Amino acid sequence: MTGLLWEYFGYDPAEERLRESLCTLGNGRFATRGALPECAADAVHYPGTYAAGCYDRLTSEVAGRRVGNEDMVNLPNWLPLRFRPADGDWLTPDTTPVGEHLLALHLDPGVLERRSRYPLGADGTLLVRQLRLVHMGDPHLAALRTDFTAEDFTGTLEVEAALDGGVTNSGVARYRDLDGRHLTDVRAGGAAPGPAWLSCRTRTSGIGVGLACRLTADAPVSDAPEGHRAVQRLLLDLTPGRRVTVDKTVALHTSHDPAIGDPLCAALDRAAAAPSFDDLLASHTTAWEQLWRRAELDVPGDPGRILRLHLFHMLQTLSPHTADLDVGVPARGLHGEAYRGHVFWDELFVLPYLNLHFPEVSRALLHYRHRRLDAACHAARETGRRGALYPWQSGSDGREETQEMHLNPRSGRWLPDHSRLQHHVGSAVAYNVWQYCEASGDLDFLHTEGAEMILQIARFWADSARYDERLGRHRIRGVVGPDEYHDAYPGAPGPGLDDNAYTNVTASWVLTRALDLLRTLPEPRVRELTEGLGLEPDEPARWEEVSRTLHVPFHDGMISQFEGYGHLAELDWNGYRERYGDIRRLDRILEAEGDTVNRYKASKQADVLMLGHLFSPAELRCLFGRLGHRLDEDTWHATVDHYLHRTSHGSTLSGLVHGWILARARRAGAWTFVQETLRGDVADVQGGTTGEGIHLGAMAGTLDLVQRCLTGLETRDGMLWLDPVPLPELSSYGFSLRYQGHWGVHLRLRSGLLETAVPASSGRPPIDIRLPDRVVRVGPGERVRMALPD
Repeated sequence: MTGLLWEYFGYDPAEERLRESLCTLGNGRFATRGALPECAADAVHYPGTYAAGCYDRLTSEVAGRRVGNEDMVNLPNWLPLRFRPADGDWLTPDTTPVGEHLLALHLDPGVLERRSRYPLGADGTLLVRQLRLVHMGDPHLAALRTDFTAEDFTGTLEVEAALDGGVTNSGVARYRDLDGRHLTDVRAGGAAPGPAWLSCRTRTSGIGVGLACRLTADAPVSDAPEGHRAVQRLLLDLTPGRRVTVDKTVALHTSHDPAIGDPLCAALDRAAAAPSFDDLLASHTTAWEQLWRRAELDVPGDPGRILRLHLFHMLQTLSPHTADLDVGVPARGLHGEAYRGHVFWDELFVLPYLNLHFPEVSRALLHYRHRRLDAACHAARETGRRGALYPWQSGSDGREETQEMHLNPRSGRWLPDHSRLQHHVGSAVAYNVWQYCEASGDLDFLHTEGAEMILQIARFWADSARYDERLGRHRIRGVVGPDEYHDAYPGAPGPGLDDNAYTNVTASWVLTRALDLLRTLPEPRVRELTEGLGLEPDEPARWEEVSRTLHVPFHDGMISQFEGYGHLAELDWNGYRERYGDIRRLDRILEAEGDTVNRYKASKQADVLMLGHLFSPAELRCLFGRLGHRLDEDTWHATVDHYLHRTSHGSTLSGLVHGWILARARRAGAWTFVQETLRGDVADVQGGTTGEGIHLGAMAGTLDLVQRCLTGLETRDGMLWLDPVPLPELSSYGFSLRYQGHWGVHLRLRSGLLETAVPASSGRPPIDIRLPDRVVRVGPGERVRMALPD
């Protein structure tokens, strides 16, 4: 195979969970971790298979309370394939140390290769080579080819392949006090030479699951079902230097699949009709080639290599197959069980990239939010407000999935979790709707589902704002901003903070966009929305007032994260670094000491600075101007400097945002943060978290950093706006994008030049590119080179 490789040499049990996450294979419908097929789940290995949107809710006894949690379900394990010499022990790297071990992720064709040499004492050596794929063309198929070669011996090898329904959700240590037994009614069987099969359902959501396995080898196959396992066995005669091949082809269906009857019948039919491994590999490779063309990215050196890996994992989680599903953006991909597979605000970092490559996927992800609009409106009514209150954590049905308690592993204590007060997730939904429509030109969505979401989110913000006579401004109280370290005032009897700057500024932005919609939508549609949503005649006027008078606190000439932030104590940062080294999770450190981070000017991640990530400097000045504040460069730079030195970066998104801000401000230090984000998962900089699942928002954010941050790319007013900034470490790069019906628009920047090529397209209008000093029109079939201003 050719193309980019991601390789691991030697067997290292301590690294196994990390490798399993980063070697996950998926197709947007389901994904399987890169675990070794001969190894069962234990303290070292964790095979896991997850289907997008497949959740189940269980109740557990935690700290004397009954707590309900909804999890993305670990589905039956289709990987098991173990082997042993006749009358010998099963071989694994843990029981028989391997003489050679290679794990190679081939990114271009989307194939995982492993090669191991098992020494068999005086009898010789067994060479095992495997190729694995989760098919990108047919999203219900996966396949595993295993080649066995006897080196210097003759003998019989016993091989056992299985489908294992005895799995649980136990991949995250801090969740193991919770009930993780999500599968029930497990049945297994088979009738060789036909496929072996396994069926089950989830315990409370009742999702049916069917798997079928076809085993192909030059030897008779026998069935031996074992309760929750569908087992097939065969005996291989090995002679020196002769390769013997076993192909395992698996079909997976759930009752959530479109156009489905019985999942097991569908899986049996698909497995029986599946092509050979060679044909599957060829069609799978073709499907990946098409994806890579649509997501072309050319960045030289090691950064480009990591970016390619990030893009690979994003496409495995959110592919064109995802467009058929009712799913959101799982924060940890389909790669593990951290955050229980929930949907947070990470689409804020994912959709800007997808909008310009796979807008049909963006639209589907926004449909997920729209289908849960009624639940969000119900949540708002529960608080006594109109409009829509989207949950901080979402799963299957749109209710709030944020846990009420969380475990501090450092102290061993279960603590109240107030992160559900991050109501700013609604602004993220509205922002994503607007950005998608600007990039795609999808007015139909903007005028229908998009308008309904934006207007309902605006209503919630208007109803959340209360007028303060003393300040002469509206205030939003009792919330939590993106910085999850601060969830209450020191010594306060209850949670929540007042006037979080990020929350209030983005709320003003939403209200302004809602007013724009009411002004620009066709009059019949405005009437429909007014009637359908029950908009009162006085609401737009209130939106206008609130959008101009929301309180944004300042202290010492800079933006305050929230009202009262300036009165908090300073933290002894150097002292804590000397005592603990890694202080990313400063909240856990202080709680274990009997203290609280709420007392200090110390942030987990970018909060105020998120505004500079979402909005260009000109937009941000406009927003603050609307709120009655002058945001000049000195104020913004002072704000950046202040929080730069008071953030522990306990979130992988934090380094991304700080790198973005510094790059756009043309200031030193940007590359340090960019590197940190690039390395976040590949180096597991947070110490063990990647093994529980990748950080999809950070991965997608690095791609968007090249696409939008370095180029200054914006899609607004029917134009592509470009204002590139120099970043010496990434001075030459190129990518293609899809913009308002144009497929494969190519941008390349190097040596102060911008090259733009628009592919030939019958009937498509030219694209207007707005540079800081001029507008350039590029028509279909044209290639234009432009010198960039200094």
